[in-house]
Amino acid sequence: MIPDTVPAAFESDAESKRLALGLVTEAFAEGCLDGIDGDCMAQAALFAAFQELVATYGEDATARYAETLPERIRGGGFTTTLQH
Repeated sequence: MIPDTVPAAFESDAESKRLALGLVTEAFAEGCLDGIDGDCMAQAALFAAFQELVATYGEDATARYAETLPERIRGGGFTTTLQH
């Protein structure tokens, strides 16, 4: 969930997010199969994502959204494997 300090425009319906994630995941896998390092793919994907958010919502709103990421990362919001 996106905090109240971030515009509601960052929210979209769950089905659209699921489809978009699937497309990005496929592109990421194709890049890796073409020999591009996973770290390079991740950094490029983040850059492209933030570039789009800034173009759509502006720098201030995007920065507020980015400020929520450390807590989400540490809380396992992006973890897809089991942690020991």
